[in-house]
Parts: sequence; C-alpha cells; structure tokens
Amino acid sequence: MNTDDVRERLQAVEDPDLGDDIVSLGLINSIDVTDDEVSIDLALGAPYSPTETSIANEVREALGDMDREIDLSASVDRGVPEAEDPLPKVKNVIAVASGKGGVGKSTVAVNLAAGLSRLGARVGLFDADVYGPNVPRMLDADEQPQATEDEEIIPVEKHGMRLMSMDFLVGKDDPVIFRGPMVDNVLTQLWDDVLWGELDYMVVDLPPGTGDTQLTMLQQVPVSGAVIVTTPEEVALDDARKGLRMFGRHETPVLGIVENMSSFVCPDCGGTHDIFGSGGGREFADETEMPFLGEIPLDPEVREGGATGEPLVLDEDSDVGESFRDIAARTANMQGIIHRKRQSDSQRAQPEQ
Repeated sequence: MNTDDVRERLQAVEDPDLGDDIVSLGLINSIDVTDDEVSIDLALGAPYSPTETSIANEVREALGDMDREIDLSASVDRGVPEAEDPLPKVKNVIAVASGKGGVGKSTVAVNLAAGLSRLGARVGLFDADVYGPNVPRMLDADEQPQATEDEEIIPVEKHGMRLMSMDFLVGKDDPVIFRGPMVDNVLTQLWDDVLWGELDYMVVDLPPGTGDTQLTMLQQVPVSGAVIVTTPEEVALDDARKGLRMFGRHETPVLGIVENMSSFVCPDCGGTHDIFGSGGGREFADETEMPFLGEIPLDPEVREGGATGEPLVLDEDSDVGESFRDIAARTANMQGIIHRKRQSDSQRAQPEQ
C-alpha cells in the first residue's frame, strides 16, 4: 500500500458542489503512508459544515477496509501570511451586514453564531456595531470580561460561544460617541487584545451601512465571507445592494442573502400576511447571482428569544429555529465552497510537472 493506491481510492469521493472527485480537484494536500497509519490532509476549510463533514466521512469509508489507522486533518491557504494576520488562530471570519438598520441583522448574527456552535464548531461572536452594541442583551450576557496580568481581555462565554462587544466597555445606557479614527483604534484593540483562542468561525455583527467600521474591518481583517441581511421591502433591498458593492470592491466573497421578516402568520386565524412585501430577498439573490441562504418569518418567537437570551436556533421544537438552523448550515457550506474552489483553481492553474 502506497500513496498512489490511496489516491486511486480517493478518486471515488466526489465533491457534490464542484462536480468532480477530490483528487482531480486538487483537494488532497498530502498523503503519508506508514506501516500503521495513513495520514491525509484535505483542503477543507469550513469545519462542521454538513458538506465537508460528509466528504470527510466518505474518505474514511473509501479507506475503511485498510489494515491501518486513518488520520484525517484539514487545512486551506487563507491567503494571508501568519505574521500579518491579526487573527491567526481564527479559521473563518464571517461578517454579517445590512445596508440599513432595523432589518434584524443582529438577530441573524446571534443565531448564525449559535447555530454554528450547535454544529460542534468553536465560535466567537464579535459585536462590532460600536454605536449600537446590543448583542450582549440578546444573549443575556451581563458579566464583564476579565483581564490577564498582561492586560489581555478574556471574552465572555455564552452558549458555548466566546463573546466580545463594545457594550462591555461603556456604561449600560451611555451613548457611544466616536469619530472615525477612534473607531479604528477601538476595533483594533478588540481583535488584537482579546484572547479569542482557536476558533473555527468568528461571526462579526457589523453596524448597518457602509461606514468607518466596515472599512476598518475589511482593510485590516481577512474576512472569509459575508452574509447580507435584508427584508423584502424595496427600501431595504436598495441599501443591501450598496453593501454588496462594498464587499465586491474589497474582493470579499459574499456567502449569500438572508431575508428577515419575510411574512407573518397570524396566530388567531392562521393567515399569512406579507407585511413588508414578499420574495424580495430571493429576487435580490437571483438578480445578483448570489446564493439565497433562507428566510425568517416575522414571528413573536424571534423577539422572545432575543429578550430572554436564548437564541431561537437552539430550540429544537421551533419551526423558526429550524429556519435559522438551515441558514447556519447553508452559510457553513458556502464558506466551504469558497475555500475548495479557490484551492482547486489554484492547483489547476499550476503548470504540470
């Protein structure tokens, strides 16, 4: 048994999104065969995403009858030298953005982070909405971060997630009044001085719009993907288009569109009412050729989850929670596609030896 034998077996493992086997796609970083073990490093970059979990399981099945232990690892090139990366221990940074306020962006960010954590991933949630930080309230996180002797910040932990927010650094009801350079300094401190540790995903709740916070983040942090939140109404969609163009100018992949407040089901009569219109988010995704990650109805359960500090995505009995779980899974899958396609394109662009 040698590396060529292993490679031949792995040609039976297909990537369902890229439409070819993982060997032909160049998704095998390395194979090492010893008398006791076969070690394989796969070019998979979205831990616990359903698709990449399935690919890893198929690799194990393809080698299952071998008389050796199978050791799988995964790594991708993030495109940033480690010395220049402000978050070298974070595998994926997902920014959640909206063109305007009031569309439920923070609700989506909290449930996305909790949904990824539910899948088994190590997750950080960074509330970068410096002017209106409300993520701690939505998670009922009233304890303060601690500091080490070296004045590094230990993030708060809620629902298995590590959490940091501007809200922890100011008085509960104090307004945040910052000029642009101050925003840069605060954000830099929050990702440089916080002990995030090893994370599979950091979900960043950006403020609405396309201002200083967004530019600072995109210029200084290797954002691996963005999720754009909108409502079905045209005014929100107009602003969402601006956010999409902002990410395009900074060459940040957009993982997809989420439509919030898509409809309201009356608890008394059971009728469905399109209070903010219907289908605008899906049409926007089709128009811009972006993935549509899902829709969240206008439901009192969502508000109650934010008020009690229990993200609805964790409620296994909730239909709306299931919608959030689907969005988390699709977001992780899309992040994986971005990594694998980049890896495959890079491998295929190399001249043959």
